[in-house]
Amino acid sequence: MNEIGPHTTFHVVVLLWIARVIIWTFICTLLAWLGIRVLDALTSHIQERERIGENPISVGLFIAGFFILVGLVIHGVVTGPVVAGGGLLASLIDPRRLGLVAISFLVSLLLGVALLHIMDKLTPKIPFLSVEQNPVAVGIYVSGYLIFFGLIIHSALTMYLL
Repeated sequence: MNEIGPHTTFHVVVLLWIARVIIWTFICTLLAWLGIRVLDALTSHIQERERIGENPISVGLFIAGFFILVGLVIHGVVTGPVVAGGGLLASLIDPRRLGLVAISFLVSLLLGVALLHIMDKLTPKIPFLSVEQNPVAVGIYVSGYLIFFGLIIHSALTMYLL
């Protein structure tokens, strides 16, 4: 089976669908983990990974954000366009889509941190960086980042490429 197209049997399509979901979920989970590591570095005054582990509620919020991210990724993979008539690899991981996801990751991370700093400066009576004082607040903050990232990845997975 070199080409995926109308002649492909149903069970092969289902197996490819499952493989796509697994591959993309692992890729995007790795990016989310990397994003949290970079977020930790870019916002060094907020020790996200350390503070979240201090409270079970913040851990639960982190897990909730992670599950929403994974749900958005799976939905994006399932509803996104698939390269039909191409090879097996192109139907599993389209290199252009992978590039778009990578660019979306970088832009969303940098834009998110930049907007956090800008909003913090524009609203001096709302001390954004005070989230560091409470692990639950840090859990909500990181959960929000994961959902933000999940929405951006979802759009990168579902948009049509010319």
